[in-house]
Amino acid sequence: MNTDYTQWGDLIWDKLHRWTTATIKMMPNMAVAVLVIVAFYLLARLIRMLTYKFVLKISHTPALSGLFANLISVIVTLIGLFVALDVLKLEKAVSSLLAGAGIIGLALGFAFQDLTSNFISGIFITFKRPFEIGHQIETNGFSGNVEEIQLRATRLRTLDGLHVIIPNKDIFQKPIINHSLTPERRAEITFNAAAANENTLGIKQLIREALKEVDNLSTTHEPDVYFTNIDGANLKVTVSCWIINQDIRTFESTKNEIIMKITAVLKDSKLI
Repeated sequence: MNTDYTQWGDLIWDKLHRWTTATIKMMPNMAVAVLVIVAFYLLARLIRMLTYKFVLKISHTPALSGLFANLISVIVTLIGLFVALDVLKLEKAVSSLLAGAGIIGLALGFAFQDLTSNFISGIFITFKRPFEIGHQIETNGFSGNVEEIQLRATRLRTLDGLHVIIPNKDIFQKPIINHSLTPERRAEITFNAAAANENTLGIKQLIREALKEVDNLSTTHEPDVYFTNIDGANLKVTVSCWIINQDIRTFESTKNEIIMKITAVLKDSKLI
């Protein structure tokens, strides 16, 4: 019985001795590994700060700058961890970590497809800049002023004062009308006018004179008045003019003023 205890004690002692010897031999490598991790950690912080400033100058978006800065910082830190494990001669651990990271990344990619699509769309929107904060846009059936561009979604305040949050994927994949980048917009108004012989040639002149009193009309494009059809005793008239497109409501109010001016002058001349 005592012999068995002695054998077990020798076996445990031998195992502890070998572990202690291996640990002592690995002490230099462990010291180097710790230095590597500390150095890469400090390097990651420095690169994070520089990346944030650089991306912020390009994108002018703190959220996007923070995303890229954190991503670069994590990559540099992981490289330092892999180098430290290699110094400790733990190549199998490095291979296992890489395989595990690949599997986890693939699983997360499938699980969060919509979230990933919104993030990628947000990055493209930030760099391509189809619109900026303060612009008035029309997309996905909503019209309003852009108040915030996030990586996941864009927030609009509609003309009715409502806040609308639209996922960036929907904005990126569908048409966008940016009214702030459209300095002038054409409006067409069609109506019927009496086709009396003595008044036909004067219709165009009457309408042009009336339009001179309308504000917000383009100074580079003259209004165009032309006849498109004959409807019995009436002429079908189309008025085409360019309106300074400050915003959607300015366009609509100017169009309303054009209609009122034309109606008034035609009534005075008994053409309608």
